[in-house]
Amino acid sequence: MKTLQQMYDKHPNLVMWAGLALGMAAIVVIAARNVGFTASQWAALLAATVVLAGLCVWIISWESDA
Repeated sequence: MKTLQQMYDKHPNLVMWAGLALGMAAIVVIAARNVGFTASQWAALLAATVVLAGLCVWIISWESDA
């Protein structure tokens, strides 16, 4: 836990991005598990989810930079 706190102190946006991406990816996998995607479709969907999480954290960080 101490290492996570140190990482958050040094790179808060990266830690928030990782946490949000994990949570969003879990929700996507649970919601779409019975859809029948191929492996490449899953990879594209999860990659898009991780990018979206990064954009969300970046936009939210605008407020803290002011």
